[in-house]
Amino acid sequence: MEFSLGGMMGDVGVGGVAGFITGYALKKFMKIVMTIIGAYILSLFWLQQKGVITIDTQKLFNLAESATSQTVSLVQKAVGLLPGTGAFIAGFYLGFQKG
Repeated sequence: MEFSLGGMMGDVGVGGVAGFITGYALKKFMKIVMTIIGAYILSLFWLQQKGVITIDTQKLFNLAESATSQTVSLVQKAVGLLPGTGAFIAGFYLGFQKG
């Protein structure tokens, strides 16, 4: 069995770059989605203040809690499917911080 440092460095480099790009894109996407959701919720509360609609805030908060838990479980499943290399995780972290 041969130890190939060149092949290992190539895998580490590809994993790191893929992780960085994924983390960067995910953070940008999350910013856009959260902005849209925030604007939507603010518009709902504005319409409620004007008397156009009535919002059951308890149901709204339950819905938000459910969506959050589903998102966390989806992220956990996705992380389980991703290659578990340290380079990918490190690249993802750096990309997420830069995004």
